[in-house]
Amino acid sequence: MKRTGAQIIWESLQREDVEVVFGYPGGAILPAYDAMLDYPIHHVLTRHEQGATHMADGYARASGKVGVAMATSGPGATNMVTGIATAMMDSSPIVCITGQVSSGLVGLDAFQETDVTGITLPITKHNYLVTRVEDIARSIREAFYIAATGRPGPVLLDITKDAQQASYEFDWEASAPRLPGYRPALRALPAEYEKAITLINSAKRPLILAGHGVLQSGAMKVLRDFVEKAQIPVAMTLLGIGCFPATHPLNLGMMGMHGEAWVNHSIQQADLLLAFGTRFDDRVTGNVKTYAPKAKKIHIEIDPSEINKVIKADVALVGDLRDVLEELSPRIAPGDHEEWIDHINEMKGDSAVRDIQNLPDTGHLYAAHVINDLWRHTEGEALICTDVGQHQMWTAQYYKHDKPFRLITSGGLGTMGFGLPSAIGAKMACPDAEVWAIAGDGGFQMTAAELTTAAQENVKVNVAVINNGYLGMVRQWQEFFYSKRYAATPMKSPDFVKLAEAHGLAGLRVTERSQVEGAIRAARETEGTVVIDFRVAKEDSVYPMVPAGADLHEMIRRPRPRIPLAKESDAPEEWEMATK
Repeated sequence: MKRTGAQIIWESLQREDVEVVFGYPGGAILPAYDAMLDYPIHHVLTRHEQGATHMADGYARASGKVGVAMATSGPGATNMVTGIATAMMDSSPIVCITGQVSSGLVGLDAFQETDVTGITLPITKHNYLVTRVEDIARSIREAFYIAATGRPGPVLLDITKDAQQASYEFDWEASAPRLPGYRPALRALPAEYEKAITLINSAKRPLILAGHGVLQSGAMKVLRDFVEKAQIPVAMTLLGIGCFPATHPLNLGMMGMHGEAWVNHSIQQADLLLAFGTRFDDRVTGNVKTYAPKAKKIHIEIDPSEINKVIKADVALVGDLRDVLEELSPRIAPGDHEEWIDHINEMKGDSAVRDIQNLPDTGHLYAAHVINDLWRHTEGEALICTDVGQHQMWTAQYYKHDKPFRLITSGGLGTMGFGLPSAIGAKMACPDAEVWAIAGDGGFQMTAAELTTAAQENVKVNVAVINNGYLGMVRQWQEFFYSKRYAATPMKSPDFVKLAEAHGLAGLRVTERSQVEGAIRAARETEGTVVIDFRVAKEDSVYPMVPAGADLHEMIRRPRPRIPLAKESDAPEEWEMATK
């Protein structure tokens, strides 16, 4: 079949089972867009190329498939960089296809020419500059294979305009990937298994650290079987949330900078850490010199470059997490760590306030109220996509996930503006799911133009804007560490209700706790995307908080109201500061 390069792009995508492409056209990719009209793949016109990459990312995380984004050369390609870096940091499989000026103009500073392969080299798993039509099909097949296998990640194909316009005999079978140096399937050494089994069976205070790799390997069931047999409690990273049911008695909650206090203390007291598909990010460990000082470490990880990169492993099991756990589980002894688990529960004490379904109503509207109520009214079943900041941490704390792939967020890069476009992509992947984007007033404004994308595609996404009039997380750092010198964090926002209406969508405003339930119900019952402007308390903070670089157990805790110890005394009152 003789096809132009542009046709080969779509033929190849179709054979890779691509159903949706997110993109924005322009001169150097125009041949591909012209050919697109003859193929059944659905194209979503975004309002910014960054939005296209975030939508492809959300689509990939929600569906388990490779997400695809497309843009033209120059500024179109460079606008994708933030989204590509986001996917790279969170190991999300996306393929980005960009147009490039004709091969004879490459290197001459032609109009809208940018060395996008050079720019994205550090933030892609692999990338290609394709200058010949005969290389297009093979490059696309290799891109999809690389993106989805081993540790997933983004791959970029930069295809010159003349390669898109030239013709070639399309032979799908002959274009099979040829990657002799790529080894995505690795297996741990038998001796390492024996060391791991010995450590697991002899541990008195073991703890599992469950990361994003549990979800990516599809290891949720085997993890649960392992946990229930070994009776080892589980702590999760932000991106690991949902890999183990929140309501399970052995689920301790999130660890790290804004993790639960009892989880961080448990890590510091454990005698064995089993790191499952996590890379020991600095937001997880705090000061690495004092991290889990009493614990041996078993690190199970598909990417060998992560072993010993941050935390030295006593045992390293390199391979796909599900395969490794399936090998380990039958060989470990049934565990009994009742004393350890009781100790952890004692450390919780009355701090486990997040288990209370109805938070106290003091007359102020707090973000925790909103997210807790959203969790209750959706019964924990919604697919949640968050932006980055305080609301992201409150979502992790107050919205409990019993099912996997229900929390999509930017973890490694911390990309503001991720929430709305990733939610649109997730909804395209899971049209029957109830999808909510939870965003701050700052991050929401970065990609709010994608509301029109939602309107044009008639996508139903509910957007909860946690509006506190600040760049909230930055303000919190300024409060704690910069003497409340709020430099460039107070911010004015547009009327989000009118903004939604300007996009042809519904908008609601909530200023009191009593209005939250009605607004959530109205949003769920309204056709099309709905934006709710939740006007929450301005100077609330996320607790606990481990200061950057501090020991994991050195947390700033939420101060409770001062309580008089001697109410009847005429003497100056004594006060007690209780902390949670």
